[in-house]
Amino acid sequence: MARAVTMFTGQWADMKLDDLAKTMKGFGFDGLELACWGDHFEVDRAVTEDDYCDKKREQLDKYDLGCWSISTHLCGQAVCDIIDERHKAILPDSVWGDGDPAGVNDRAAEAVKNAARAAQKFGVPVVNGFTGSSIWHLLYSFPPVPPKMIDDGFKLFADRWNPIMDVFGECGIKFGLEVHPTEIAFDIYSAEKALDAIGHREEFGFNFDPSHLLWQGIDPVEFIRYFPDRIYHVHIKDAITTLNGRSGILGSHIDFGDHRRGWNFRSPGHGGVNFEEIIRALNDIKYTGPLSIEWEDSGMDRLHGAEESCEFVRSIDFAPSDVAFDSAFDKEKQ
Repeated sequence: MARAVTMFTGQWADMKLDDLAKTMKGFGFDGLELACWGDHFEVDRAVTEDDYCDKKREQLDKYDLGCWSISTHLCGQAVCDIIDERHKAILPDSVWGDGDPAGVNDRAAEAVKNAARAAQKFGVPVVNGFTGSSIWHLLYSFPPVPPKMIDDGFKLFADRWNPIMDVFGECGIKFGLEVHPTEIAFDIYSAEKALDAIGHREEFGFNFDPSHLLWQGIDPVEFIRYFPDRIYHVHIKDAITTLNGRSGILGSHIDFGDHRRGWNFRSPGHGGVNFEEIIRALNDIKYTGPLSIEWEDSGMDRLHGAEESCEFVRSIDFAPSDVAFDSAFDKEKQ
């Protein structure tokens, strides 16, 4: 059961898709997880132009590359966030508009709905992304945070995302939230609370990424086992904690890649994630979708990292056993 090995193109949006596809095929990838920015996958064109999705498939077919998901992290972030000047840098002009926060929230929600419609036309079953959060800034409870403020944040999430999930349901598409700091769900218990808030509807699940759990002190394998029916997509990304008595897990307002940080992302196999146990857990829940590398390592050349990562993922992936190792001792089967 060799799962497809793909590359998430979000961190490569400075490259034209044709150049990126040729490069990744040369590294041995089976496909790409297309980001909905740059020229990689343009949602507005996909829903308005009859031949856009066909041409995009032809572009991938030229390099014998598949695609099993698209990703709308940037617009998804703006659905529930408290909008400020940071969002202007990540959002398309059509979503940012005049920057009025309520308008940005509404336009971002429509953009995510259109991502579902585009995925249906393109023939992929999953859209990955973020949700944003109106309560992330309340993480440390001082001044003391009344429980109602947290409850209201999850209610707002449900109010904004249920209509989006209605469109996903109509299109037959799953949404994979990348559980991640600054999102409504950032660990196991907040993910459980998000599912409760949205009524455990089938359209809403998770894009599993172990790197965001590891540095928080959460065992990524426990996440898989806690939500076995909600793992809709998998990112392969590593992280390492380097707590030395001076640094902390909150990052110290220091940029990624700086050795003084208490943790950093690493190229797969160069951090602390136990990928063998993750593969075993994915086998247990019968996940057969792609293993999509999200490459982020400020201390390594990205081309070297991409090629090495593809080889690494192929080396760690294995099929589950179809026979118990001790069945040879069963006389009835000899």
